[in-house]
Amino acid sequence: MYEMLLVGLDDSQASKAAMIEASNWVKRHGGKVVLVYAVYFDSEEFGIAPTQLDNRLKHGEKVCVETKEMIAREFGIEVNTLLCEGEPPEVILNMAAEKKADLIVLGTYGRKGLNRLLMGSVTSHVIVNSPVDVLVIKKECAECTGTYRSILVSYDGSGHSKNALDRACRLSKMDNGEVTVLYVIPRYEEMVGFLKTEAIKKSLLKEAQKVIDGAKELASKNGVSVKTEIREGHAADRILETATGLKNDLIVMGSYGWRGVNKAIMGSTTERVLIDATCPVLAVR
Repeated sequence: MYEMLLVGLDDSQASKAAMIEASNWVKRHGGKVVLVYAVYFDSEEFGIAPTQLDNRLKHGEKVCVETKEMIAREFGIEVNTLLCEGEPPEVILNMAAEKKADLIVLGTYGRKGLNRLLMGSVTSHVIVNSPVDVLVIKKECAECTGTYRSILVSYDGSGHSKNALDRACRLSKMDNGEVTVLYVIPRYEEMVGFLKTEAIKKSLLKEAQKVIDGAKELASKNGVSVKTEIREGHAADRILETATGLKNDLIVMGSYGWRGVNKAIMGSTTERVLIDATCPVLAVR
């Protein structure tokens, strides 16, 4: 499914988790891993401390060598490492294109330990601009096995959500995982500005069932039987609540979030899920 995995590498435990997850994936399913370490150093900073660039490059080289040796020793696979100078998100995207990666794997700490500037400049930027799927790891290193037994797909019938369901089905067949498809009925009052009647409730539920039936049919064509959930409310809230309740170990969703999200930025649904989810999130193109 994924043959070339590109991992954003730095000194954090979150990055280490991403590296371990990718290594376990390749060990179990085959493929190759490329680790990219980006060193950013702007011209103003260079004027103040010019030797810092060399120091950071040497440190980055040390991290790459040690990580490569550790992966070979603990996972028995060979990885390629790239040490590059530049803005991390741009380096990751450029190297993903150059190496023809079909999955980018990133780590992040989530809301409590997350530097929001980093979220905006790296994770969000990569997800919005990546031509390939992006997997964001949201768990401890010890829990990174590269397998997904319980998968939640946020689905609204759009092209992006159909692609997400396709990926979830393919993943489930690889590890015999269970797939649950979630459709969230939008809050009608917020959409149109007045309360809904019983007739409108029935109409919205009927539309939801139609969307869910379409998802079941699409999954069946992929040879997968799925469970379904219909909830009402804010999409991100319902996705997070459902994933917690079902103890899912992966959330799969379209890169741009729910239907109607402005594609110029990462939608509030996708970003909220990425920040607050406790399990990995796969953002699908």
